[in-house]
Amino acid sequence: MRILILGGGAVGALVARRLIGEKNEVVIVEKDEERCLHLEETLDAKIIPGNASSIHTLQRAGLGEAEMLIAVTNSDEANLLGCLIAEAYSDVKIKVARLRTHEVDDWRSVCGTKFLNIDLVIHPDRETAERILRVVAVPGISEILEFAEGKVKLIGMNITNDSWVVGKSMAELDKSGPPKNSLIAMIFRGHRVIIPRGDDRLYAGDHAYIVVSADETQELFNFMGIQEVERVKRVFIVGGKQIGIEVALQLEKQGVQVKLFERDLHRCEKISTLVKSTVVVHADGTDQRTLVEENIEGIDAYLALTGDDEDNIIASLLSKRFGARKAGALVNRLDFLPMAQLLGINSIFSSRLVVVDRILQFARKGHVLSVTTFRQEEAEAIELVATPGSKFLGTRLKNVHLPHGAIVGAIVRPSGEVIIPRGDAIIEAGDRVIFFCLETLVPQLESAFFAGVRRVKA
Repeated sequence: MRILILGGGAVGALVARRLIGEKNEVVIVEKDEERCLHLEETLDAKIIPGNASSIHTLQRAGLGEAEMLIAVTNSDEANLLGCLIAEAYSDVKIKVARLRTHEVDDWRSVCGTKFLNIDLVIHPDRETAERILRVVAVPGISEILEFAEGKVKLIGMNITNDSWVVGKSMAELDKSGPPKNSLIAMIFRGHRVIIPRGDDRLYAGDHAYIVVSADETQELFNFMGIQEVERVKRVFIVGGKQIGIEVALQLEKQGVQVKLFERDLHRCEKISTLVKSTVVVHADGTDQRTLVEENIEGIDAYLALTGDDEDNIIASLLSKRFGARKAGALVNRLDFLPMAQLLGINSIFSSRLVVVDRILQFARKGHVLSVTTFRQEEAEAIELVATPGSKFLGTRLKNVHLPHGAIVGAIVRPSGEVIIPRGDAIIEAGDRVIFFCLETLVPQLESAFFAGVRRVKA
């Protein structure tokens, strides 16, 4: 597929690398000359220097032959204009735009009209905030991801020294009475990714992901020894950018006492007009004296959401030392993610990966419902619809020869029945199937699953 990407920043480069690895023809439009040189040296893509909102630049980039346009420049206006040009001057089938404006809900209604006809509008701060809010009340949990419209959950957690599961094999855990519909799908150990089998064991420092039926989530928490806070009362947020404001507003609706720390006085004044009950503090929320003065001890969560990854990591570690029950950090540099997990930060969030996931869903074959990328793009969870003709249909999973490093984590029947499969489970046409696999296996897995299936528009 021919794909035109507007914007060669971090997200544009991440998406391009993945799409190139899956044998797509990629062209990137980027206005910064120095960045263009870097992209030419690191990517097997055609790089076009120029303005993404210029008709002539997009025509020079091959707009007329493109099948998909992905607008991820740093300017909302350029992204919208790029999509408008594509609608007026080409037959591009799929258009995706990233917007950061707080008016995103209004723009979504505009973008869905024939005037712009944008298939997907991504608001990274809104979508990242949703992920943050799912785990605020659970100190031992790093992530809660949802599949099949919430019927299946993927729970990420750090395995600590005092956990009873340390040293236990998958087979031993399976005999210890876990929820019927649960399965350890992935283990991150240092820089290694393990798709576990029966004799693999859990060790202190591991970061494990467990797939579970939604109605058995609490049973899984009990099994793993995770205690959920009955009610979140106090939360500190560091960073007054849009994501911090978004999280504060959502927590306010839940009756949570929120303090938001921001160094810029002008920004503080603006934030105070947007929030209702949140206390806006003009101070450095990473400063030890400030945290003690503001009574950090015993708060339910400390969320470091500034634009500086290093500050966020250090501040999260500091908050744990001062008694915060849960620490979360916004970390967008992918090479920092393994280190942050090894340091013991409860939850790590990446707005860049959120955007990449949503784009890949649209760039993949039309039967892909969702894509979730983990850490440095080392592993993926892919939610697919089983279509007639797939060679995986009608065969017991124990007889299906999946690539080593891939596992079927869940099957959801059209009736809504959730199956966390064992060897005798069978995939049927119409099922939602959630695979977990190493990133390098994605093309091979999709090729086998969609053998003979034509791509349809997402």
